[in-house]
Amino acid sequence: MDVSSREIRIPLTEVVAVLQDLNEFVVSLDRLGSRQSFGTADERAIGEFVADWDVARRLAHARRIISVALDEQLSEEENAEIDALCDQGRFYGEDGTVSTPADQSG
Repeated sequence: MDVSSREIRIPLTEVVAVLQDLNEFVVSLDRLGSRQSFGTADERAIGEFVADWDVARRLAHARRIISVALDEQLSEEENAEIDALCDQGRFYGEDGTVSTPADQSG
């Protein structure tokens, strides 16, 4: 599928809400990284941030907004292709390792 020229419409209020969340995460993680590099934050700081700021739920909500727009505006086949592309990502495992689709084949 050629996605280079495709456009998907998402209501501006939803885009702004997602951008606000993403901006908070990027700025906060950058600040946490800086604090860790200067030794003023320990390894628990990022975990506490993720838990206290409800990062997983908020990111899942952002993903849902985009997914709904795609589902409504693309064919089943196009959505299946996008799902397959997303499945090719890198995923952090329970044991602290990062897995990729190549790691899971075989």
